Amino acid sequence: MMSKSPTEAAATSSTAPAWATRVATFFGAGRLRPGPGTWGSLAATLLWWALASQLPAEARVPVILALIVAVTAIGIPAATLEARGCRTKDPSHVVIDEVAGQLVTLIACPIHWKPLLAGFILFRAFDIMKPPPIRSLEKLPEGTGIVMDDLGAGVYGLIVLQVALHFHWLG
Repeated sequence: MMSKSPTEAAATSSTAPAWATRVATFFGAGRLRPGPGTWGSLAATLLWWALASQLPAEARVPVILALIVAVTAIGIPAATLEARGCRTKDPSHVVIDEVAGQLVTLIACPIHWKPLLAGFILFRAFDIMKPPPIRSLEKLPEGTGIVMDDLGAGVYGLIVLQVALHFHWLG
């Protein structure tokens, strides 16, 4: 049996309150491997699809905006406490930031598989690439920096997705 590296051990042994760990990992999605950020984004996309499918079309934008505000408002302190609890600046298992950013990309997205898949891919690409000025948002303190760079990636994804939808590039 191999022992864990100090980084892996810190990631699994947090002193954060249980609520903060649950929220920060988006109820365990951040513990999935490989690519916990991708799992967090996928969970957000699938949950939004399930919820939005039950809503009248005119309620979708106000509801997703309210969700983004709520996830961000709860996610920043949760990410802060979890990062402090495992003594890591931006722990990979913290994925509440991906949830917030993914939801931003999906604002006004039709609830059909092609646009949802495109939004998922666009957000992940911008989150990984971190084009300017997204990388500078990471420098904000603690949970604010953890979450804000993903909100920035979400804005990039939103813009590109809406352009693609406007020009009917998704079929």
